[in-house]
Amino acid sequence: MNLAHWLARTALVSPERPALFAGETCVAHYGDFLARAQAVAGWLRAQGVAPGDRVGLFMVNDPAYLVAFYGVWIAGGVVVPINAKLHGREAAFILQDAGAVCVFASSGLAEALRKAQVTQPVCVAPGPGFDAAQSHAPLTDVTHRAPDDLAWLFYTSGTTGKPKGVIMTHRMLSLMSLCYPLDVDPVTDEDTAIYAAPMSHGAGIYNMLHVRAGAGHVCPVSGGFDPEELLDLSDHFGRVHVFAAPTMVQRLTRVAKSSGRRGAGLRSVIYAGGPMYLADILEAVDWFGPKFIQIYGQGECPMGITALSRQDVADRSHPDWQARLRSVGRAQSAVEVRIGDSKGYPIAPGEHGEIMVRGDTVMPGYWNNPEATAKTLVEGWLMTGDMGFMDAAGYVTLQDRSKDMIITGGSNVYPREVEEVLLLHADVSEVSVVGRPHPEWGEEVVAFFVGAAAADDLDRLCLEHIARFKRPKAYIRIDALPKNNYGKVLKTELRRLIDRPRNG
Repeated sequence: MNLAHWLARTALVSPERPALFAGETCVAHYGDFLARAQAVAGWLRAQGVAPGDRVGLFMVNDPAYLVAFYGVWIAGGVVVPINAKLHGREAAFILQDAGAVCVFASSGLAEALRKAQVTQPVCVAPGPGFDAAQSHAPLTDVTHRAPDDLAWLFYTSGTTGKPKGVIMTHRMLSLMSLCYPLDVDPVTDEDTAIYAAPMSHGAGIYNMLHVRAGAGHVCPVSGGFDPEELLDLSDHFGRVHVFAAPTMVQRLTRVAKSSGRRGAGLRSVIYAGGPMYLADILEAVDWFGPKFIQIYGQGECPMGITALSRQDVADRSHPDWQARLRSVGRAQSAVEVRIGDSKGYPIAPGEHGEIMVRGDTVMPGYWNNPEATAKTLVEGWLMTGDMGFMDAAGYVTLQDRSKDMIITGGSNVYPREVEEVLLLHADVSEVSVVGRPHPEWGEEVVAFFVGAAAADDLDRLCLEHIARFKRPKAYIRIDALPKNNYGKVLKTELRRLIDRPRNG
């Protein structure tokens, strides 16, 4: 089934319900939202876009994004969302790799595409061309798509090479959406989703379930994440849901505490996309209350591997509450999750291995990349590349990417364990731990940190909390950790900084 049917059904039942907002201003009710998307679908057909054709979305967060998005689906096309923070040349690579036939782009991004000499026709949205598309003769019937037809071509962040296109089908996305109220958080037509993170990724992937529920969709005027703006919008709308990276939660908490604001109207913060350190989530819950839910997923299994419930995040009474809070929760309803050894065989609870997942929310493969598909999908299991363990109750603790694990003197060191300890120091705001080649031990542990802490103090802290072989052999102060466009620390860049002869 084409997921655009969800918009059509909501618009049929509740055409006057407010749907799209630019800040606090409603710019479309559901009936108008559907009508605009149908017109865009008619325009796309007139441009020669056929079912199955890929259409790029290189846009900042804006109500026009969702109109274009559903216009593509109604026409039977495939959306190829591209993070608005990417360089024009990076976007051009994705468009070429996807074989996109055209692209919707925000004005400044359209200029970046022009400089990158893209060959696809570009429709600037919003803009006069997009206005004309929204006024075109509509395509009133949602084009049929089979459950396993491609719906969304999602490109990985590409921190270690060129990004790969993940095939997301209508079945995958519908099942992920249906699991959300079971495993993450219920949504009703009284709720509002605020898109403070890029709509090309996790925040946007959650749009479908909010459309089906008849909820509101708010694009901040800033176009992204501004803590004060998010708090203001939450005050205004009430019952607000927001998807946030851990770094966003940390900033939101810091700003809210400095101004004495408790997040009135902020109902649910779904966090994912990187490690949430224990100290940060404890501080956030202590300040805002039980508003936080963690999910763990990958593009290859979008938002759908595990979930740590609101109750688990807020609980301080269970004997294992700290261990559970350090985890990423338990398997979501549509998947099986297990921990495997180096050959993929299941291992006992508490043992460390690779996190594996299978189910109908797992991708069928990468776009035009059978070699990468064969390495990642093994006998039906998605090999996530993430290392961790599962306890007897089914809680999965994510330690690190397998490529980030440090082997020193034959012993494994998981960087996150060391990072958690270093963040206990009041004068460390951010930290990232990597391995450095060592002629005798293979690798040694190196910590990059942001803050005013003294290296000797950090060394004493590590000796108090972890085994001696795990403690960093060097503490390097840095002004800011290098990050990609989604806020993930680029450990490859940190390794380049130390990829030179040792200096003692």
